[in-house]
Amino acid sequence: MIYLFLANGFEEIEALAPLDLLRRAGFKVTTVGIGGDMIVGAHGIAVQADMPEAMYRDAKPEMLILPGGMPGSKNLDESRTVDTALRAASANGAYLAAICAAPMVLGKRGYLEGKKATCFPGFEEFLKGAEIAPAGVRVVRDGKVITAAGMGVAVEFGLALVAALKGESAADELRRAVLAD
Repeated sequence: MIYLFLANGFEEIEALAPLDLLRRAGFKVTTVGIGGDMIVGAHGIAVQADMPEAMYRDAKPEMLILPGGMPGSKNLDESRTVDTALRAASANGAYLAAICAAPMVLGKRGYLEGKKATCFPGFEEFLKGAEIAPAGVRVVRDGKVITAAGMGVAVEFGLALVAALKGESAADELRRAVLAD
């Protein structure tokens, strides 16, 4: 199962574009609301999560996705549910994906140690042990970790998630279908 965590203050496009692309590619993606099931994004857009965090129980997810935004990333960082989910996912070899400010959640916990990564400019200090991608690198995949720079690359990030799970040809086909090339 693929889970996308939403916390109040999340960057709407960073969550919804990858969610849409993964579902178009045929994946079942469940959104998890940190703090409830109705989550309000950084720009006032309310999103009904598929489940509140209290219902999250998967010890072996296939992928966890953390959208950025502020204070959404901070709220994800402070969530015990997110922390527990990341520990289980990492222990079981799941993909960990984060965009914008959210790679800090991975970095602060050591999941980026020895990995290439990117984030929104100004959050690099939180990417503990990571090799920071050069400026202009928008999406980075290093093994089972996928990071992206910010809202403007949300579609590219979503396509990278599809490519990781289903292969480059599936991502290329979807890219053409949604006119993202």
